[in-house]
Amino acid sequence: MSIAWVFPGQGSQIVGMGRDLINVSAAARQIFALADETLDFGLSEMCFSGPEADLTATENAQPALLTTSMALLATMRELVGDRLEPPIVVAGHSLGEYSALVAGGALDFTTALRLVRRRGELMAAAHEGSMAAVIGLEAGILEQICQEVSAALQHHNHMHGTVVIANYNAPDQLVISGSVVAVEHASLLAKSRGAKRVIPLKVSAAFHSPLMVAAAEGMSQAIATATVRDLDIPLVANVTAEPLHNAEDVRREIVAQVVAPVRWIASVQRMVAMGVETFIEIGPGKVLTGLIRRIAPTARLINVATFEDVRTLTTAMQPV
Repeated sequence: MSIAWVFPGQGSQIVGMGRDLINVSAAARQIFALADETLDFGLSEMCFSGPEADLTATENAQPALLTTSMALLATMRELVGDRLEPPIVVAGHSLGEYSALVAGGALDFTTALRLVRRRGELMAAAHEGSMAAVIGLEAGILEQICQEVSAALQHHNHMHGTVVIANYNAPDQLVISGSVVAVEHASLLAKSRGAKRVIPLKVSAAFHSPLMVAAAEGMSQAIATATVRDLDIPLVANVTAEPLHNAEDVRREIVAQVVAPVRWIASVQRMVAMGVETFIEIGPGKVLTGLIRRIAPTARLINVATFEDVRTLTTAMQPV
């Protein structure tokens, strides 16, 4: 039974996440304590008790999700032990890629934590642009719309004629990102050309677009001094949807993924092509499980978001 571990990104955070782990898992307690010590503030208390506005802030949400995902993974390893079948590949959605890099052996937890805190600060500082989810429109049509809008606005000497597809989440769910005016234009065109719905997202900037170039430069500086190792388990990258193995490729991915689209559909298809039959989503919520169901309907899906999920994992991991 070939397994992939996948890790969710920003938006999956919820007040109370991880609280059920610390009463029952020494390994989880250690992860949360290490996070507080590394960042020098009460991140664990923010995860457990909020307030929600603080937890949702990009610079907090990113390390909070990494920490909770790693606490869940540590609890899995502690409870399931030798019976935990290792994955043949790991992956994560946007921020979740850092959790995957820790799970795959490229980054240690504290290094990843400092990197995602910096990434969150850089992304929070980029106040430019907006994003919108486009439901029920083919990628090819939406790509054409983005090109048309960008060309038209740039033709009028508009400084902000940028709109791109930022997330290829599922065949019927894409996300566009760019300047406010370009996203508005593209949203209207998408509706006129058959999109079922277009939903503006509550974000502070145009993530995964060329408008994030300053954040990418910041991450380039951050990763330059960080310790990165070759992966023990290959990671299917957001940017290329291809497996990465060595440290240099990881460094490039960390910088590129800030401005490049998240190619989640292609990533899941690549993992299936590698022989993955079971996807285990490790982290709060069930966002990736829902997306994978629409990309690979025959895959076996297991969700590990709570201590109860970890407890039932031993049963779930029995051969079908």
